[in-house]
Amino acid sequence: MIQGACREKRGRGRAAVFCKRIWLCTGLLLVFMNACTAATEAPNSPTQGVINLPTKQQANTVIPAQGTKQLQTTVPELTETFPPQPTDTAPGFTFTPQPTATTASSVVFAAIGDYGSGNQDEGDVAKLIDSWQPDFIITLGDNNYPVGAANHIDKAVGQFFHSFIYPYSGTFEQGAEENRFFPSLGNHDVITDNGKPYFDYFTLPGNERYYDFTWGPVHLFALDDIESEPDGVGVSSKQAQWLKATLAGSTSAWNIVYMHYAPYSSGTHGSTDWARWPYAEWGADAVLAGHDHTYERLEEGGLEYFVNGLGGAARYDFVDILLGSLVRYNSDYGAMKVEATETEITFEFITRNGEVVDSYEMGK
Repeated sequence: MIQGACREKRGRGRAAVFCKRIWLCTGLLLVFMNACTAATEAPNSPTQGVINLPTKQQANTVIPAQGTKQLQTTVPELTETFPPQPTDTAPGFTFTPQPTATTASSVVFAAIGDYGSGNQDEGDVAKLIDSWQPDFIITLGDNNYPVGAANHIDKAVGQFFHSFIYPYSGTFEQGAEENRFFPSLGNHDVITDNGKPYFDYFTLPGNERYYDFTWGPVHLFALDDIESEPDGVGVSSKQAQWLKATLAGSTSAWNIVYMHYAPYSSGTHGSTDWARWPYAEWGADAVLAGHDHTYERLEEGGLEYFVNGLGGAARYDFVDILLGSLVRYNSDYGAMKVEATETEITFEFITRNGEVVDSYEMGK
């Protein structure tokens, strides 16, 4: 956007100089023609015209219950006014075209959560992700600690992921030729100006708060389950009805939903009751979330849920272990690697040292 503005300003500058030269020539021509008692006509001015049980599960000790965990059980009241977002017909609407690789028969992508500290731990995870050469990256919120500030977001995100972002207006080398970075909002991202630095930094599909896109055999749905979402976060909300309808219309082999607050989690923050929508009934194959800085795989209602928040921020304990919890890990940082074809999809959590903690495969 900044580059576009600069081009526009340069365009107006050239046009102004051109117009001045035209009128100067015209004035001289008029003087000459008047001297010859002839009439002439001035020329026209020029116009001017965006994871299965693990094959190898690390033997780490789950920390026993400590204190009382607060379960988020009711849809919260909106406590702040969210800035209005443009619609697809409004001036200034930003739209990222669907990836050109939508017809690919296979895809590899990374999922990273609670990472935006800008520290060495995040950098180590970013190097791990780069080694996979993924087609794209999704994030599970909290892209910019601690308060989502404008003067920190490039250090938190662009420093390590600029080569996946388009358009990229930061200071860390060049961006991507097409967008390959699809974040979701976290609670830390909306602390400053209701998320304005986030919306200014990224150019995303739809209203940019919740949206969908397809890549190869996978259809991905990014949700905003933060309390300030103007379209609501409950199962009867406008956002939920959008997801239900869009999932129903999907023709992709795999439908993956991702967000920040975890519907199910055994970590410090615990489960978020208002985020427990009937994803399986609506057509989802898996749900990914963050918020708790742990890794966990759970099965609830016949659907796989993943908590993936070990992207670089301080690690959390496990507190109240849910019955559906199958794999838990919090010993080091890492990210999820997801590989999909038309007939199978594999979810892995891998530490920054390359250890595969969990691997889960689904088939059609």
